Amino acid sequence: MTDTDNLTRRRFLQATGGAASAVALAGCTGGGDDDNGNGDGNGDGNGSSGDKKLQLINSTMTTLDPVKATDTASGTVIQQLFDALMNYPNGEIAVEKQLAEKHEVSKDKKTYTFTLKKGVKFHNGKEVTAKDIVYSWRRLAESTNSRRQYFILDSIGVKHETTTKTYKDSEGEKHELTVAKANSLALKAKDKHTLEMTLEKPFHATLEMLAYTSFAAVPEGIVGDIEGYDGEMKQSEFATKKPIGAGPFEFKSWKSNVSAEVSKNEDYHGDKAKVSGVHWKISSDSNARYTYGIVNKNADMGYGSSFIPTPKYDPKKISDTNSDDLGRTVGKYGPTQGGDTMDYLGVSTINTYYIGFNTKAVPKEVRKAVAYAANQESIVSEIFKSRGEGAYHFTPPMIYPDGAKQYKKHAKSKYPYGYNESQLEKAKQVMKDAGYSNSNRFKFTFTVYQSSDTWPELGKQLQDQLRSAFIDMEIQKTPFSTLLSRGRKGNLEAYSLGWIMDWPKPDNFLQLLYPPLSDTSKDSPVSYTNWSGTPAAKKATDAWKTVQDNPGPTDKEQQARNKAYVKIEEANWEDVAFLNMYHGLSERFAYEWVDAPKFGGAGYSRQMYNKVSLGDRK
Repeated sequence: MTDTDNLTRRRFLQATGGAASAVALAGCTGGGDDDNGNGDGNGDGNGSSGDKKLQLINSTMTTLDPVKATDTASGTVIQQLFDALMNYPNGEIAVEKQLAEKHEVSKDKKTYTFTLKKGVKFHNGKEVTAKDIVYSWRRLAESTNSRRQYFILDSIGVKHETTTKTYKDSEGEKHELTVAKANSLALKAKDKHTLEMTLEKPFHATLEMLAYTSFAAVPEGIVGDIEGYDGEMKQSEFATKKPIGAGPFEFKSWKSNVSAEVSKNEDYHGDKAKVSGVHWKISSDSNARYTYGIVNKNADMGYGSSFIPTPKYDPKKISDTNSDDLGRTVGKYGPTQGGDTMDYLGVSTINTYYIGFNTKAVPKEVRKAVAYAANQESIVSEIFKSRGEGAYHFTPPMIYPDGAKQYKKHAKSKYPYGYNESQLEKAKQVMKDAGYSNSNRFKFTFTVYQSSDTWPELGKQLQDQLRSAFIDMEIQKTPFSTLLSRGRKGNLEAYSLGWIMDWPKPDNFLQLLYPPLSDTSKDSPVSYTNWSGTPAAKKATDAWKTVQDNPGPTDKEQQARNKAYVKIEEANWEDVAFLNMYHGLSERFAYEWVDAPKFGGAGYSRQMYNKVSLGDRK
């Protein structure tokens, strides 16, 4: 993320998957293109790997337009359909070239020249050229359909002029959006296969950001939502019925809240897919997912609690484990309810789950009391069954300044609310000092997304603890999309959300703690905290300015950023705008007939499925 499922301008992560109405999946079997349980077209599970479809489960998708998608569910499918200049191979965080053959950087680190691979074809047969990249990135920067303008305009900082456009959202409300002025981006197609990009100033994570799917290539002029193009089709048609990219799979179908399917791209420029396609059953109901994938074995593999819900998960069933050179846990899981032992993969990915507070609605002493009451380690152990680790910083350990050891050292020595312990007496005292008592209690609502099995349990544990501290916390479940909509309008008091990396740097996380971007009275707030007007908020604002003033790749700038990152974390501790709860462990469970590469720290949603092969299903 941006809004694990629907994100706006960020990539929120859900612990248990999507956010729409449940779809009944129990007992789905048989052939056909829509809901094929076996995937090879005849329902018997046999045939060569190349004749079989990979069967998966997905959450509710919102769009297949790379510049509009901000949710993990959509991004997982987009990753199969579209290629960009750069890529995170198998979701590892070491970025590599994809559509680019090579690149050069000027001495001042501001001008990038990319040479594209020759002969790469879009799914419509058109060759991918530098003009297509210019058009694709212009859409990212100029279109009102884009939800990631800031990636290219602010984060990477491609030279441009800005303007304001007005658009209506799905509810008919008008919004103003700051975008790039038409044709003002410093992008140039020097020839058919050479692209030049000029930045305002050097940026330390340029190549990493270009690997994000928002920068994917689409055919020039395919949609007429920027100046100079009438479009071959409407954006809505491109986004739902005819997405055209240059990825290893081509679009076949998408039925909202039912299924989605892609088929093998026979002309792919890279490794051609080993399966005939990928079919996703779409559901937001964790029990239905479990029945479909585990009890009835209709999915070839699945991920985390969206596949095996935490109430049905038993960490003692993990066995025969070993660690590889990237620290990933490889082993077996089982027996499952279906009687199988599955291949297990556990990866510490770059994510953080948190409780966010609307600081205008929940006073600081209450937020502090909640922080004192929470014991992150016991919550992870008891509620999440050790599917992660306690979070004390918003920046995950893998990308924390100077590494995971420094993360732990700083937290153990400086975290003010009890490292690995609950301090209920201090929670009670901070409320007493603020004038609260049994006859003067504070009430607020903690909103969680209804598809989660775990956040309501976490809320209940805190609810019980906080009663002794004169706090009555109501827990409210709501669809994920509703939670986001209410959050953007400032209509939440406290809420559960998470964030998975867009690029593997602290900036990507800490932008959510930049107070001006938390103002829900403005369009597209990055978080919903309304954090302002305090010494800590000023400290965070000043520290973020230091980050912005030192964007380059030099050691001096890196050191300045590192100090500023820590200041933002400590400012958040002081005011508790976010109460960091845990860093989730990403898991994959695969049946024995599946041969799939391991994914890395960027997460499974960054993995392409062209290298997955299938044996005979059993």
